[in-house]
Amino acid sequence: MASVRLTPNGVPAGLAGDQNLRPILQVVNLRCVNVDGPGAARSDRWRGLVSDGTDTCPAMFAGQLSNLTRSGAIRRGTVVQLDEYVVNFVGGRKVFVVLNLTVLIPECDIIGNPVITETEFSNQTPPRVEPFNGTRQYGSMAGNPSPVRPNGNVPVFQPSMSENSLNTPTRLSNKAPAFQQTAQPSYRPAPSYKNHGAIAKNEAPARIIPISSLNPYQGRWAIKGRVTAKGDIRRYHNAKGEGKVFNFDLLDSDGGEIRVACFNAQLDRFYEVVEVGKVYVVSRGNLKPAQKNFNHLNNEWEIMLENGSTVELCPDEDRSIPSQRYDFRPISEIEDTPTTTMIDIIGVVTSVSPCTTLLKKNGTETQKRNISLKDMSGRSVDVTMWGDFCNREGSQLQEMVERGVFPVLAVKTGRVTDFNGKSVGTISSSQLLIDPDLSEAHTLRQWFDGGGRDASTQSISRDVAPAASRNENRKTVAQIKDDGLGMQDKPDWITVKASIIFFKSDNFCYTACPTKEGDRQCNKKVTKGTSGLWCCDKCDKEFEQCDYRYLLQLQIQDHSGTAWVTAFQEAAQELLGCSAGDLNRYKEEQDPRFAETMLSCLFQDYLLRLKVKEETYGDERRVKNTLVKVDRFDPAGESKYLLDSISRSMMGH
Repeated sequence: MASVRLTPNGVPAGLAGDQNLRPILQVVNLRCVNVDGPGAARSDRWRGLVSDGTDTCPAMFAGQLSNLTRSGAIRRGTVVQLDEYVVNFVGGRKVFVVLNLTVLIPECDIIGNPVITETEFSNQTPPRVEPFNGTRQYGSMAGNPSPVRPNGNVPVFQPSMSENSLNTPTRLSNKAPAFQQTAQPSYRPAPSYKNHGAIAKNEAPARIIPISSLNPYQGRWAIKGRVTAKGDIRRYHNAKGEGKVFNFDLLDSDGGEIRVACFNAQLDRFYEVVEVGKVYVVSRGNLKPAQKNFNHLNNEWEIMLENGSTVELCPDEDRSIPSQRYDFRPISEIEDTPTTTMIDIIGVVTSVSPCTTLLKKNGTETQKRNISLKDMSGRSVDVTMWGDFCNREGSQLQEMVERGVFPVLAVKTGRVTDFNGKSVGTISSSQLLIDPDLSEAHTLRQWFDGGGRDASTQSISRDVAPAASRNENRKTVAQIKDDGLGMQDKPDWITVKASIIFFKSDNFCYTACPTKEGDRQCNKKVTKGTSGLWCCDKCDKEFEQCDYRYLLQLQIQDHSGTAWVTAFQEAAQELLGCSAGDLNRYKEEQDPRFAETMLSCLFQDYLLRLKVKEETYGDERRVKNTLVKVDRFDPAGESKYLLDSISRSMMGH
């Protein structure tokens, strides 16, 4: 059975005159009544009860729908959407007169607990439906109903009100009273009546409803919420071409949250309008199922804004809406938390690593920085910052820690990863709050200053388990050649335990173009022209300053042999501990720190993660080894790896 939701509060809202509502309701009772037609003809008319899962209301189905009811397409349990209807007074109560509908689910168990009772209307003769041929005049929309005369093709419903007709069908006379129409989505008032209120579909103001009540089957709606997060602009490429998108999250006074996505033209309209912390009314969006791989909010839907959507700032801040919601988890719980889970954590920053540059799979570059957090659970965790977080909050944290100040950091919406143990990484919608004014932050500060600084803490990120348990393919240097690694279509990824025995210090870096387009930097090699400016042939621009990027050639050795390895920007900076620009300056100034930096890495044992792939240079094909990650050698971890290797070998025999 297909899954569908009935419109919450659909019956009362429709009866109250919500002309923009196309409610999803269920037919919970249905019966046919024969009615005298012109001459001696008799025709069938259908009436019943419709439900929103809680409330019910009598419904009268227009003659043009008889084929659906007669054929069984509409029956007890059918879920329908009322596309066009009016609300009439019949026997002293309101009734849905259904002109057009869509069958969503032909057969379904009764949904919810609707109250089904016998009513005054339940035994009355159904209305007669006739075409209009004359002119329709509208009286006041309030007070006593005005007479309604025929007009066009809109039907008039004239049920007999005789109490004697409860059991016997009675022919309806032309003098039967007309009933007041209270809702008609397709009706547009004449200009002279526009001052009576918004009646036309495109003019009626949208109702502000709780975020938790949103569903795809509603008509026009509006929600009011505070922006708690705003993502960066992301560019994408698919079969339809290139595009761009950004998201923002809304939180309302009831605690409901939802993500709003703006693509292309809507991004241009709303990106500068939306600011974190401010309150907006959002209306006219398309609800789509939430992509849980990227959307952490507790809502099964997300909104995609369209051409008719509006995002209006509320100048008077609504203090009933909180600024943010947090669900902080102790660091010790992260060990048992599945990867890709979105969590909130808070801890004291104890260390901050230098910022490095990383080449992503799509050819763009991003920045990366690691910090370490500890809390009162006796555990610490590495938090990996990506992109702008590195230079924004990351630089501030590094400066504070270098001064001996250890701030409290709250991470809102971090993603759990299992790289090198368990760690937490930022995503575009993450938020990092330094020394926030929160009770949890004050408690941590008191604990840390009162002795927590010196408390024993175990890291859940620096995993010293054997490399094989992290799916690393351990090889010796000689096996790179002996096993023919890198000769297939795809590269081989291996780990070797080796030491560095030589650096080529003459050309360890190159001059790079600093031009950026969005988050992508050119990085092509630039040369200095006669004008003294740096020139990029690709960008066709000149610069006073250039960037320096690593292109480091080094030789590694283990007990089996030696091999040449190339280290690019991130891996080389991780190995040497300083930027290419700084190292180049040391060399030009003949600063002793240049030699010290190089020598400090020689004849030290490392676990080196290598990408091995055959490449073509001119007419020659040869295997290239690229360094992608460096881990300091840990004797305890290596011993455990060797012991586990021996155990697995013995079990194999």
